[in-house]
Amino acid sequence: MAIDSLQACFDKSVFDFIYTNFKVPKRVYDENYNGEVIVLFEVDTLGQFRVIYADAIYPELKQEAIRVFAEMPKVKPATYNSRKTFKQYSIPIKIPLVNQSVSTQDLAEVNKKTKLEEQAAREFDSVIADRRLFENKEYTSQLNIPFVHSEYDRFGRAMNVVGANSHTGSKPFSYAEVSQYYDFNAEKKALHKEKKSWGGRKLWNEHLVELQGKDYWFTIDPIFDLQVGKDTDADFNSTFNNTRGIVVQGGLGKSFNFYTTFLESQGRFADYVNRYAESLKGFGPDPAIVPGRGIGKRFKTDAYDYPVAEAYLSFTPSKYFNFQFGQGKTFIGDGYRSLVLSDIASPHPFFKINTKFWKIKYTNTWMWLKDVRPEVEQDKAFLTKYMANHYLSWNVSKRVNIGLFETVIWENSNNRGFDISYLNPIIFYRAVEFQNGQGSGNAILGATAKYKWNDNINLYGQFVLDEFSLSDVKAGEQSWKNKFAYQLGVKYFNAFKVDNLMIQLEYNRIRPYTYSHNTIVLNYAHANESKAHSWGGNFHETILIGRYNYKRWYANAKLIYGVKGFDFNDGTDNYSYGGDIYRDYNDRPYDTGVKVGQGITTNIFNGNLQAGYLVNPASNLKIFADFTYRDFNPEANTATTFKNSTTWISFGVRNDLFNWYFDF
Repeated sequence: MAIDSLQACFDKSVFDFIYTNFKVPKRVYDENYNGEVIVLFEVDTLGQFRVIYADAIYPELKQEAIRVFAEMPKVKPATYNSRKTFKQYSIPIKIPLVNQSVSTQDLAEVNKKTKLEEQAAREFDSVIADRRLFENKEYTSQLNIPFVHSEYDRFGRAMNVVGANSHTGSKPFSYAEVSQYYDFNAEKKALHKEKKSWGGRKLWNEHLVELQGKDYWFTIDPIFDLQVGKDTDADFNSTFNNTRGIVVQGGLGKSFNFYTTFLESQGRFADYVNRYAESLKGFGPDPAIVPGRGIGKRFKTDAYDYPVAEAYLSFTPSKYFNFQFGQGKTFIGDGYRSLVLSDIASPHPFFKINTKFWKIKYTNTWMWLKDVRPEVEQDKAFLTKYMANHYLSWNVSKRVNIGLFETVIWENSNNRGFDISYLNPIIFYRAVEFQNGQGSGNAILGATAKYKWNDNINLYGQFVLDEFSLSDVKAGEQSWKNKFAYQLGVKYFNAFKVDNLMIQLEYNRIRPYTYSHNTIVLNYAHANESKAHSWGGNFHETILIGRYNYKRWYANAKLIYGVKGFDFNDGTDNYSYGGDIYRDYNDRPYDTGVKVGQGITTNIFNGNLQAGYLVNPASNLKIFADFTYRDFNPEANTATTFKNSTTWISFGVRNDLFNWYFDF
């Protein structure tokens, strides 16, 4: 028991010194405080004491504990295999101050314990002693950076300089990916506000809860999206959104990370948004699907209650592989829109494998989607369908990147469930679909490309092929079979030599009937929203975006002009003109002469301006003002497609963690 005696002697010496030298602050005495100060300290190889962490209600108690330990006399350091080593300890200092030295009787009791009992008695203290100063391991973790277009443009230039071997087509990015090109710590330091109080630090700089140990860390933050506004086209008084929630993220060891968030929300939006949400209504009593969020229950008489939960686990066994399983969204492309795979629909379960080596990044994603239409409901449950896709990104040179994409959607025909044929991550899905039978699935092919003109200018594009007939192309008759879409765009970072100004110009064109299918459940959609573009098909649009930030201030502007064709559905003309991807493409009015914008040709203009201030960079809490103008001008009016214009102004505070799309 020599070791126990030495430990007891050390403890007695420490407590004796504390009892002799610790001066309880007058404020603590005056307020009759009864409690303790927890001190985590270290004895280094020179025998000097250093406080690592002190916890107490009163900051004066923390400061006094640090002062006393700084005056501790040197001791003989601990040894391991005859070598001097660091040793950490954790002790409580009781307030009011008492002599906590171990008595002879207490030591005798300790000596009666077995070795396991002694370890157990010290186990809780060892957990406390394992706490470390928080180091923002988030910035080098395999956690995803929440995908918000304006936030991703902050480090867009850094990831796209000529010669960088980055892959920007598959989103969201992980912090580990981006930190190779962008210094998050430098950004944090530049935005830091000097605040000494706990409340000041938590409001302006830090996560609400930050905890780190030797092999773990996590943070906890409350989440808000509180806003109020006015829609001049609506017959109700105001718009609002009231979101409260929590986000927890962290890591265990070097390879495992986790993230979860839950949001409880009520909202009433601009009238055109509410009408669109109710047009998405699925089976059941709930009146709407809030775009991008999910099913909305009725709240009061004209608003919606829509809870949303997202979460994932991220495991990185080696530098080549990352595995993620959770509930969330994915996005493929370098543009504002994606014609390949977008994040406009509500969250859904997914499993993802990211593989990176050489000049290649290969992303496989398997998704579980829902068809919520009344036509496919069984036993009051929505129909489940599945999607598998792979995206190969190849840096051909310092300037050129090419991506190849393939996806297949299938449902539970013949009770086959999740078809193992599509589980192979490197197989060609079109061939599997052909082997499984004509109605076994719907495969779509795609390609992306990017050219770095210089460090500031990127050109990008996408091409999607849903169906193609070479003979019909040669005939030049604009056949309905030629279902394809394409995107062309350019990003200009530090535009016109203005730091942190980004300008983006993008053009998207989607042929009629693209993403639709004669087996309606096999369309390219989830929960009544497209998995590509929110406008569905049969349109073209031009987008101009400008983003600027200065320190914590920011401003975003967006102009969209497009032409889309809608169906009449008036009892006389009930044909599908190719814009609604939930329509059977066999309901078309003709086979040739199919043009973009056919049906009710509609001009759509959407302009948005948002400006605000970043309150807390750790939780991305912002104060903002938002202005939206929308003009919807069809050639003919029907019950659901009619001329209207909207001016929507709103103000609020929110944690900006995902994309809102109101530009439909």
